[in-house]
Amino acid sequence: MNIAVVYGGRSGEHEVSLVSASFVTRAIGTEHTVYLIGITKEGEWYLQPKAVEERIRKNEAEVLTIERSEGTRVAVIPGGGTASGFLVNGTPIAVDVVFPVLHGSFGEDGTIQGLFEMADLPYIGGGVLASSAAMDKEKTKIIWQYENLPVVPFLCVRKFQWDNPKVRENFIAQAEKELEYPLFVKPCRVGSSVGAGKAADRAELLQKMQDAFLWDSKVLIEMCIAAREIECSVTGNDECVVYTPGEIIPSHEFYDYDAKYLDPNGAQLKIPADIDDDQRRSIRNIARKAYQALDLTGLARVDFFIDKNTKSIYVNEVNTIPGFTAISMFPKMCEASGLPYKDLIMHLFDLAIERFHTARLIKTDWKK
Repeated sequence: MNIAVVYGGRSGEHEVSLVSASFVTRAIGTEHTVYLIGITKEGEWYLQPKAVEERIRKNEAEVLTIERSEGTRVAVIPGGGTASGFLVNGTPIAVDVVFPVLHGSFGEDGTIQGLFEMADLPYIGGGVLASSAAMDKEKTKIIWQYENLPVVPFLCVRKFQWDNPKVRENFIAQAEKELEYPLFVKPCRVGSSVGAGKAADRAELLQKMQDAFLWDSKVLIEMCIAAREIECSVTGNDECVVYTPGEIIPSHEFYDYDAKYLDPNGAQLKIPADIDDDQRRSIRNIARKAYQALDLTGLARVDFFIDKNTKSIYVNEVNTIPGFTAISMFPKMCEASGLPYKDLIMHLFDLAIERFHTARLIKTDWKK
C-alpha cells in the first residue's frame, strides 16, 4: 500500500505526535511505501524526504522532526481521491490510506477528518461528527447521559458567561453547592489533561478557571473523586472489539500532561488492571456502549474512574487518536489481549479502508 502518516499539527500535543508517529512509522512494513507529511505548529504541511523515514527506521531512539522546503509543501485537493488527494509542488501523490497521528486540536476534533472526507481519502479513526463530539467533553457527557452511562457529575460554563460577574458568581455558588471542593477544572476541547487542574478552594478555582480559559472558550468543572484510573482500548467499525482494561497509577497528584508524556516516572502502568471479574465485565461493556453511542470507528481509548470509597464506576472521557509511544496504554492493552503493535497498526489501516468503501456505497446523486 501507499500510506501517508500525517503528524505534528497545531496542537498543545505537537511534540507527543512526533513521538507517536515515529513508532507508527517503524511499525509499518518496508513492503509498503510511506509518505511522511509533517504539519508545523503554524499549520503548514510538508512532505518529508525519504531520508527522514530511513533515519527513523534505523534508530529506535530517533524522533521525527519537520523539515521545511517550499518545494515540498503539500496541498490537499477536494475530490482528488486516492490517486491525487495530495499534491506536492503540483505533482499528485497516490495514497491508499492516511493515518493522522495527530493528538488534540486540529487532529481529533473533526477538522482534519472533514478535510479528508472532502478529498475522498480513507483515513484511520472516527468520522467528522464522532471525532468532534468525542473531543468536546461536555457533548460527550451529554450523549453518554442520554444512553444512561455513568458519568462524573459536572457543570460547564462558556467564556462569555464567565466574564459576566453576576453569572460567574452564581456559577461558582452552584459548583460549591452541587459539587463541593475539591473541584476538577479542565478545558472542554483539548486533550491529555492540557490546561487541567484541581482546586481546593475558591481562590484556587478562580486561578484554575483562568488557566483553563487560555486553552478553550468552554470549561468543565467536575466533582473530584478519589479514584483509580482505568483505561480500555477499543477497535472496530460497526462491530467493535474491547480489549483487557489497564490501570494508570500516577506518581503525580493526577494523571496530567507531565505524568503522561514528560516524566518517565510519572505513572505506573498495570496491564491487566487489578480488578475483579464483575468490574472487568462492567468496564468492557460500558466501553463498548460509550464507543457506539458516539458512532466511533477505527479506534479509541475509553477512560474510567473507579471510586476508591464506593467502588462506583464512571466513564470519564474518550480519546480517538490515543498515544502510540513506547509507554502508551492503547497499544499496550491491545498487545496484552493478543494483538501485537505491528499487527494493530495494519488492522487499523484495514478498518479505515473498510469504512471508506462502505461509506461510498451510500447514494449521493439522484440521477445515479
